Amino acid sequence: MHDNLHRATWIWYPDDYEIWLHQKVSVLRQFRGYICPPSWRLDAAYTSVKFRKIFELEEPELLTLSVQGDFVLLMDGSMTPIPYEKTQITSVQIPAGHHELTVNVYNDREIPAMFASGETCGTDGTWEVTALNGKWVPAASWHFDDIVHPPAAFPFHYETIQPAAITETDEGVIVDFGQETFGTVTFLGAAGRGRIHLYYGESLEEAMAGEGAETFDTLSVDSSEPLDLATSVTRAFRYIQIKKDPGVSYGRVEHQYEYLLMERRGGFNCSDSRLNEIWEVSARTLHINMREFLYDGMKRDRWVWSGDANLGFLINNYSFFDQDVTKRTMIALRGKDPVEFHINTIMDYTLYWFLSLHDYYLYSGDVAFIRSSYPKLISLMEFCLNRCNEAGMLEGYPEDWVFIDWAPMERRGELAAEQLLLCRSLEAAALFAGEVGDSEKKARYSELAAQLKETIFRLFWDDEQGGLIHGRHEGELNRQLLKYPSIFAARFDYLNEGQRVAVREKVLKNDTVQQINTPFMRFFELDALCLLGEHDHVFQEIRQYWGGMLDLGATTFWEEYDPDLPAELQYDMYGDKFRKSLCHAWGAAPIYLIGKYMLGVKPTEPGYSRYRVEPKLCGLDWMEGKVPTPDGEIAVYMDAQRIRVTSNASGIGTLKFRSHTKPSVNAGELSVVGEDEYELLLAMPSCDYEIEFGKVDVHA
Repeated sequence: MHDNLHRATWIWYPDDYEIWLHQKVSVLRQFRGYICPPSWRLDAAYTSVKFRKIFELEEPELLTLSVQGDFVLLMDGSMTPIPYEKTQITSVQIPAGHHELTVNVYNDREIPAMFASGETCGTDGTWEVTALNGKWVPAASWHFDDIVHPPAAFPFHYETIQPAAITETDEGVIVDFGQETFGTVTFLGAAGRGRIHLYYGESLEEAMAGEGAETFDTLSVDSSEPLDLATSVTRAFRYIQIKKDPGVSYGRVEHQYEYLLMERRGGFNCSDSRLNEIWEVSARTLHINMREFLYDGMKRDRWVWSGDANLGFLINNYSFFDQDVTKRTMIALRGKDPVEFHINTIMDYTLYWFLSLHDYYLYSGDVAFIRSSYPKLISLMEFCLNRCNEAGMLEGYPEDWVFIDWAPMERRGELAAEQLLLCRSLEAAALFAGEVGDSEKKARYSELAAQLKETIFRLFWDDEQGGLIHGRHEGELNRQLLKYPSIFAARFDYLNEGQRVAVREKVLKNDTVQQINTPFMRFFELDALCLLGEHDHVFQEIRQYWGGMLDLGATTFWEEYDPDLPAELQYDMYGDKFRKSLCHAWGAAPIYLIGKYMLGVKPTEPGYSRYRVEPKLCGLDWMEGKVPTPDGEIAVYMDAQRIRVTSNASGIGTLKFRSHTKPSVNAGELSVVGEDEYELLLAMPSCDYEIEFGKVDVHA
C-alpha cells in the first residue's frame, strides 16, 4: 500500500493483497442461506512470485524470516537451495560479501509474502519482487509489522455488545441490540441436543419474518455440559429472532461487534439538535461500511461498487480521512489487466473510478499512489476510448449495464450524463499524465476532453428548457429533460453564468422534472445545488429527508427513502420485502455537504497545499466543527458576530465571508473583494484566526 519503512515488515507483490482480499470478501454475500457471488470477473493474486535483494555485508549476518507459502532460498545465481529449518520462523546465516538473495514463494491460498529481519538485509523497503514476467518492481507492504502475524487475516477490532432489550414471544425471543451493528453472535452456556435458529433483521419486521428475512443461521447443539457456541458468519442486523428446539437451553446471548479501528477526525456541532443527530448517525453509517474496503451496504451486498464508493470516499474525507481504505478499494475495483469489461460491468462506474482517483489526489496530495496507479489508469482509459463511437462518445454495449440511477429512463445511445462523466475522466487522466511526466498522453487526453465538451453542449444543451437533454439514439435527439446531465455539468464547473441560473431554476428546482429519490443521486443533486448557491434549500432538505428516516427509527441511514410511502412499505426494494439496505454508505452524505458547504472547507490544490474556507450559517444561531487534512484539522466556529478558524499545520488558506460592517481581525491579511465581501489570507500554520463584525447575514 505504501513505501516500506526501515524496520522489517511483511512484503508482497504490489496490489496483490488488495486483489486477494477483494476476491475473498466478494463471496461472503448470502441470501436466505445461499451464496451470491458477484456478476463480474474476480481477479486473483499471483500464486508464484520471486523476491530479491542485492546487498553488501562487511560481516556475516543472521537473517530471521517467515514466509507465507512454500519457498526456496537461492543466492548469487546458484540453483542449489540454501538449507533452512522448516519452521514457521526460521533463520539462515548470510556470509560477508556482495550477494543477491532470492526467495521464490508459492501459495495458492493466500498471497505469497515474506518477512525478514536482520541488521542490513531485512524487508525494509529495499526488496524487489517479480511475478516471473520479466519485470522487477518494488515490493509492497501495509501495517503487518509483526513476524508472527502474516497478512492472512485482516486486522479487525472487536467489542462485546450486550442486548439492549429481550422480548419473549410465543415461539422464542426477540433480541434488540439497540442500533444497527455487524458481527457474530455467541450463546453462552448452551447445552442439550437440538438446534438454535437465528433470523436477523435490520428492522423488527424483518427479524419477525423468519425465513422471509434476508439472512439467517442455524446452530447445532449436542452437549450435556454447558458450552459457548458462536455463529461463524458475520451479519448486519439490529434485531434477531431466536427460536430453539425444546431440548436446547442457553444462559445468555451476546454479540461480537467487528469493526475497523479508525479515528473520527472530523466533527460538527451546532444550535440545531436535529442536524447534530443527522451528522452523528451519518458517521456511524459510514464507519460500519468502512472495513477491508468501502462497501455500499453491509446486510445485503458486501460487494465493492465503484459509483457507491465514489460517494463514500468524499464523505470519508470529511470524517475519518482514512486513506488506506480508499486506496485498498481503488486497487480492488481496478483489478488486473487486461481490461475486458467495465468495472462492476457498469459503464458509468468505470468513469467514477477516474473521478475517485482525482478526488483522492485533491484531498490527499498522494502523488506516489497516482504514479503506482498510472499504468492501470492508462489501460482502463484506452479501453473506454476504444469503445467510443465516431463522434467520440460512449454508448453501452450489449454486455454493459448503463445505470446512472434507479429511475425510469432511456439507456440506449449517447446519453449526455455518460459523456459528461467521460469528459471529466479524460481531464483527470490528462492531469495525472502531467504529474508523471507523460506529455504525449497529457496533450492527447486534454484535446479529447475539449472536443467532447464542445460536442456535448452543441448537441445536448437546450436553451428553451434551460438544461442538457437526455441524449441521442441512432441519430435522433432525445429531448427529455432529466436532472442527471445538468447535475454533472454543474458539479464539473462546465456551465457559464447564464447556464448556471437556467439549470438552477428550470431543472434542479423545477418540480415538474422527474424527481430523484435515491440518496445516491440526491448526493450529487444537493452538491450541485450548493455549488449554484442554494445552501439554505439544501440544508432544509437534509433536515427533512434524513430527518424523516430518523423519525421512522433509523439508527443508520438507508439505501433509499421515499417520504411518501407508508411505513409498512419502507423496507421494500428490488421486488422483495426486505431487500433495502438500512445501513448504506451513500446515506451518510450530510457529512460531506456540511463539511464542504456549511463549515465551508475544501482543498483547491492537492493535499490542502491551498484551501478555501467559506462558512455558511444557513439559518443557525451558531456552529462549530473540524475538517481533517493530511496535516492536521482545520477548525471552524461561526455565529452572527464572529468567525474563528484554526489553520492546519501546513498549506495556505483563504477565508471568504460577508459582513455589513467592517470586520476586525487578530491576524492575517484582510482584503475587500466585493460589496460586503472579504477575504482573509490564512498563511500561518496552526494559527487561531478570529474575525469579529457587527452582524453577518446568516443566509449568506
